[in-house]
Amino acid sequence: MKGAVELRQVSDWSDYVRGRWLRELLDQRRSGEPPSRVLTSPDKHHLLLLWNQPASLPRLVAFHRLGLDGGDLEKTWKPLQPPVVELLFLESPATTVSWVLAIIWEQGRTEVWRFVPTTGWHLLQSLELCHGARARIVSICSLGDQLVWCEERPPFDAQPTPERRAFQYCICVRGLQVGEQGVQLSPLRVILHNSPVYQVLAKPSGVFLVPTPATFPRIAKFVLIWRPEMADIVIAAPHGPCVSIKASHAGSDVDFKKLVLSYVGFLESMKNLAVHSCALSSCGELLLIMQTGTIQGVQPNGVWRPVFDFAGSILSSGDQVQLKVFGDILACLLKETLYLVDLNSRELIENKVLSTERVHFLDSPTIEEIQLLAQDGIYTLDFSDSDQGCQSEPNLVQVVFEEACKYYQRRSLSSSQLTVEKLKKGGMFQAPVALSSILGHSLDPKGKKLMALPESYTKLLGTMQLELQNYQDLEFLKLHVVQASENEVKSYGEALVEQELSRLLHLDLNRENLAYLNVIFTAFPGAFWKAVQNHLQLQENGDGILVARATPDIWKKVLGGAAPSPTKQEESSPNGVFPFFELVCLSLLKFKPKWLPHFVELSQQYLGASWTYKSKEGPEGGVPLYKRALAVLPRCARCPVTDGEMEIELLLCSQRPKAILQAMDLLIQYGRWQHVMETAEKFSLLSPLLNKEIFINLLGEFSRHRALDPYLDKLWDLCPADMSAADVLSIIQQHLASVELNPFPFAQDGSSQLTIALLKPLLYRLAQSETSQNEIFGHVLQVPSFPPPTPPRNHQSLPKADSQEDLTFFQNQT
Repeated sequence: MKGAVELRQVSDWSDYVRGRWLRELLDQRRSGEPPSRVLTSPDKHHLLLLWNQPASLPRLVAFHRLGLDGGDLEKTWKPLQPPVVELLFLESPATTVSWVLAIIWEQGRTEVWRFVPTTGWHLLQSLELCHGARARIVSICSLGDQLVWCEERPPFDAQPTPERRAFQYCICVRGLQVGEQGVQLSPLRVILHNSPVYQVLAKPSGVFLVPTPATFPRIAKFVLIWRPEMADIVIAAPHGPCVSIKASHAGSDVDFKKLVLSYVGFLESMKNLAVHSCALSSCGELLLIMQTGTIQGVQPNGVWRPVFDFAGSILSSGDQVQLKVFGDILACLLKETLYLVDLNSRELIENKVLSTERVHFLDSPTIEEIQLLAQDGIYTLDFSDSDQGCQSEPNLVQVVFEEACKYYQRRSLSSSQLTVEKLKKGGMFQAPVALSSILGHSLDPKGKKLMALPESYTKLLGTMQLELQNYQDLEFLKLHVVQASENEVKSYGEALVEQELSRLLHLDLNRENLAYLNVIFTAFPGAFWKAVQNHLQLQENGDGILVARATPDIWKKVLGGAAPSPTKQEESSPNGVFPFFELVCLSLLKFKPKWLPHFVELSQQYLGASWTYKSKEGPEGGVPLYKRALAVLPRCARCPVTDGEMEIELLLCSQRPKAILQAMDLLIQYGRWQHVMETAEKFSLLSPLLNKEIFINLLGEFSRHRALDPYLDKLWDLCPADMSAADVLSIIQQHLASVELNPFPFAQDGSSQLTIALLKPLLYRLAQSETSQNEIFGHVLQVPSFPPPTPPRNHQSLPKADSQEDLTFFQNQT
């Protein structure tokens, strides 16, 4: 639990360029209307203020801190123009600046701005998100490198019915990638059509569609959750079962009317959701402030839970409420009172009345502390620790009951939602009572039983004896770790990781177990590497060659699982779940990078001997192992291998022609010509076709520059036997530099022009080869003189017949 809360000023605008004007803009007596949106850039160097109210002049002003070169961003547009719907900071990892600012107007026009430290703000590109001229964006958010928005598409009827006007919206998705040269948009996809109006909020776990006051009343009774990874849409209501509708195939759109057609009777019995404000927590949970004064949480799987109650305070539509989540703390600014709620225990930390007026939460994806913006500067909240021992026990009891609800809800066959209140009612649920009694008697520190166990508890205790013993051993281990030295703690951690990895290798590595394996890898990288090395028995033999003596079952666990696709890796992100093979590759990169290519070779050998890529037992998706290993290279920032050496080694160890040619292209780019020729001599023996491709590529490089001149003898040896001098000259002609650059037939001083002297040995060899072939087959092609000479006539006597019949037969035959 947090203790007392104090406000501490961290900026008085003196650390900002044009800080005095910033103070004047925030002064209510001069500006008239407060800004409708205040946010900071991901690097915390820029402060953006947006005025978007109908009564004020629409404009956007950006201020930067002292120490940055470049001008501020200031945009003003006419009041009659469509308003700005949202300001989004989008990631651009492929550029020098890691983020850009997207200004999105209601009609779909989008401007992408980039701040360059030396010159200031620059318009990178203007885009049009919507296709139709009458389309209008109501709400928009970002999901990784995709934009998700609710778009209004008015019907063409002159006077549409109220029902048709209520369902004239759709949920659209469009990918947006930022590069150095500009922004690239993917084709527009419609996820949900014929939909009512929704406010969209996105987290990696899913996109929440929240009803607004403008949503059709008979439909504003539930929250929709679109989960792209599972290709389904979840209908989540506070009272009733969660319904998951699976799309026909990934990326297909869903008709909203058909979606709810089967649940009309269920919807009629529900009450409307009177949502006042909403926000997202760091763990992906949706938090809703209801007009009844309660805060409800909606998890990505559709489960609802109560979070907080403002003691019966009724909120009207005119009440200004700001909701923001910082870590595990929910901050709610209601009028002039700041409420701080612990999301784990759902207890009120403190409610503080603020003396300053017009306070705004600073909105930034990288700020983890609560910061408030006022007229005289920026304030942060400091928490002081206090003794909460008297309150810890009830909070822990509540957490235990909530965890029990989640566990037994998964095992229950009933569709009714299990709550803590139902769980606490006597006679309805006895399993937590039995478990707590068993633990209370078994884990008595003095080893004495307080009372005799009932017979049913004794039988259950015998069944759980092994689990309880493991739990008790873990508690003893915790005690020893607290009192142990640093070396002993390290050995304890390695032993625990070894046991956990051994246990997981005997289980089905589903997503939950893989997530736990990823946590172990992140928390204990050194111990994880030692455990992997022991289970795979990775070691070098006497010749320095890596060998692995793992059992087939261990190999199946290591090589099994689907490799994450590029979109999911984005996606996936820093918090993504990696298969076991990728985790082993990351460990090798960190502790033994020179072993990684050999490990991939060993994996390919075992895979080729046991599985096929399309078999049901092998890795899903058929992604080659060397590509899976290449995919983890950018994530290993501490890898000591530079200049693409590891990428080249992984491509070569695959033994695949395309990968070998790709590796040679990288070697050519880095100018490592000796390595190029060694690789060409080694892999040209694999097949005549690969030899020919390698020779043609190197001959083209030889035609363009003189870097391969010291290796011409080796290059000429690679020339295929079926290639003629005309073929060689044709290839060289295609890659020669323009004659206008160097019109002389012989090399001048400092020239890189190809000369006849360099080609003479190869042409001479090809000419000799053609001459020898002509001599071998020349006697076949020689034509005798015409007409041929008359053969000599030899008079031969007829054979003597043994009888008259034989003579007659011989004469008839002749």
